[in-house]
Amino acid sequence: MTSAQEELPWKEASPSSQAYHKYRQKNTVPPYGLARVKTLIAAIKPAEDETWKLSNKTYMALSLREKFTYHMIHAEVSSQNCDVSPPILDEDKKIFGNLPDAFDEAAWSERQDNFLLSHRDSVMALISASVKRTNRVGLNYKAAIVAVNGKEMIPFLIETYKLERKDYDLLTVLMLLMKKGEYKPFMTSASFVKLYGSKSTYLSFIDFNKANEELIINRAMAFYNGLR
Repeated sequence: MTSAQEELPWKEASPSSQAYHKYRQKNTVPPYGLARVKTLIAAIKPAEDETWKLSNKTYMALSLREKFTYHMIHAEVSSQNCDVSPPILDEDKKIFGNLPDAFDEAAWSERQDNFLLSHRDSVMALISASVKRTNRVGLNYKAAIVAVNGKEMIPFLIETYKLERKDYDLLTVLMLLMKKGEYKPFMTSASFVKLYGSKSTYLSFIDFNKANEELIINRAMAFYNGLR
C-alpha cells in the first residue's frame, strides 16, 4: 500500500477523485448571527503577528452562538504554505488517517481553541442541530469535533454517515476519536500501524471497502459503549 504522497507520480487525478476532493474540502456555514459575524470579519485588519482577529471588546460582545459561527467560518492565525502538492490519486477510494486542513492557509488561534474546549457541550449541540438540518458534517465541524474530543457524538456521526455512505472523512473522525481515547483494540490494529505508525505520513490511508468500513464503525461503537 502506498501511503506517502511524495511517492506518487505527478499526474492528474480522475474526475471522480477531483470531485471527491472538492467534497472533502467543504465547510458548513452556521446560520447563527451570520450576517453580523460576516460584517465584523470583513472589517478585520491584520496584526503584526500575522493574526486576523476581532478585538477582545468586539469578540466579547458576541453571543455564544455568534462566537461559534465566527470560529466555524474564520481562523485567526495565518499559516501560509508555499509548497504545491501533487493531486491525490483515487481520493474517492481511500479512508485517510487525518483530516484535510479546514481553513486555507490559516488555523484556529489559542483563543479559538479555548472557546471550543470551554464550551464543549454547546459546540457539540450546535453542530448536531446544524447537521440535522442539512445531513452534512462540514470539514470545519469535523475538525471541531476532534478538537473537543467529541466521543459522545459517535452514534450520531455513524447515523449521519449511513445516510449516504460517501463521506469517508466521518470514518476518519471516528478513528481520530478512538486514537484520542487510546482505545486498545484500535491502537493495536493493523489499520492503526498503517495510519499512525512510525512509517506513516499525514496522507496515510487505508483502502475504502466494506470490510474496513464495517470494522471502523463496529470498533467505534464498541469504544463508545465502553465509555458509559
